Amino acid sequence: QVLLVESGGGLVQAGGSLRLSCAASGRTFSTVTMGWFRQAPGKEREFVAHIRRNGGLTNYADSVKGRFTIFRDNAKSTVYLQMNSLKPEDTAVYYCAADLTGLAYQATRAYQYWGQGTQVTVSS
Repeated sequence: QVLLVESGGGLVQAGGSLRLSCAASGRTFSTVTMGWFRQAPGKEREFVAHIRRNGGLTNYADSVKGRFTIFRDNAKSTVYLQMNSLKPEDTAVYYCAADLTGLAYQATRAYQYWGQGTQVTVSS
């Protein structure tokens, strides 16, 4: 069992920055692959970013590449999503997710555990 708690969401103007955090408990964090997803009103949940267990390999959705950075601090059992140059279309509830198999990438169904989500609103 893995418990995930997101924080750091809020309201920001276009062009601004936010850093989301996701604290994990219940499992040795360094063995868990982590992902960030988002869901806007009326839309399906979509992949944002992914980081492998050791933090050496990251992947991003094309829509956020070059603006968002995912990184992790295994000593703090926390994964972060640094979001820069935010756009109104980034407005969504952001979720972190955990995969214990090491096989997950972009598919939501590949992740076994999910946080409760944190709202990010970008005003124009």
